[in-house]
Amino acid sequence: MEREGKTITLHPKQLVFAMGVSGYPNVPHITGAESFEGEQHHSSKHPGPDKYLGKKVVVLGSNNSAHDICAALWEHQVDVTMVQRSSTHIAPSDSLMELALGGLYSEEAIKNGIDHHKGDLVFASVPYKIMHSFQIPVYEEMKRRDADLYGRLEKAGFMLDFGDDGSGLFMKYLRRGSGYYIDVGASELVANGSIKLRSGVNIERINAKSVTLSDGSELPADVIVYATGYGSMNQFLADLVSPEVADRVGKVWGLGSSTTKDPGPWEGELRNMWKPTNQAQLWIHGGNLHQSRHYSQFLSLQLKARYEGLPTPVYAQAAVNHLK
Repeated sequence: MEREGKTITLHPKQLVFAMGVSGYPNVPHITGAESFEGEQHHSSKHPGPDKYLGKKVVVLGSNNSAHDICAALWEHQVDVTMVQRSSTHIAPSDSLMELALGGLYSEEAIKNGIDHHKGDLVFASVPYKIMHSFQIPVYEEMKRRDADLYGRLEKAGFMLDFGDDGSGLFMKYLRRGSGYYIDVGASELVANGSIKLRSGVNIERINAKSVTLSDGSELPADVIVYATGYGSMNQFLADLVSPEVADRVGKVWGLGSSTTKDPGPWEGELRNMWKPTNQAQLWIHGGNLHQSRHYSQFLSLQLKARYEGLPTPVYAQAAVNHLK
């Protein structure tokens, strides 16, 4: 195996490739981008707010990165406008902890004998098929508890949602990995107008010193930040290994819930994560801190068992779905 000029020799029995992956930055191709005289970059390349004092910044997107970047720019007296293309789920962090996570991850949980390992196990023990039914009451209560903030956001023109079935943050994360913001303060800045907002529109064209929105209006801009998320993990695999291997594996992530950006058929677990894939000896690892901490144990145990020649039957090898 050769990678970046280094040759690695492995015994055939050791040829197991476990990848930790994410997608590539998703930068949209917008007419006129090459004519822009200012600076434009994806949120993953954002250097911070310090150099933009006195500039007009347009941030395309309305999820976690967009809110964080807009808030930091506003705190540094930068004129910043968020362009929201579609609705976003907002989960205030205090409510999220108290209503959804406090029982598993908090000082109180530790007092009750639940450390982070036990919390991980409890969280992972709920079957995905019924998980949304546990989540809906949490977000109904959040909607009631934070009604004032949600009302002011909507009055400011911000488009809100709680997921297709009202199940909120965690199901959005598992199903599509996008479409939400864990509010640590930026939502108030949107609600009170400190962060300027244009919602229900997209950037139709980029001009030398401005952007034209899909409603025909124009925004002056010195900087454009594309807080437009990341592409498929499958594309990363295609470039790192080969398109043929990526096609053999198929879609990575998602449950097949037939909700927005998570087309069926139903999988029952996250597609191609922490388990054998249709490419022999290729395993894929990813996810948030809880998932990485918890499932890495079982991925490594599966690899060790195979190395030792122990029987490792698989419940079901999933069919390849949604290559594109």
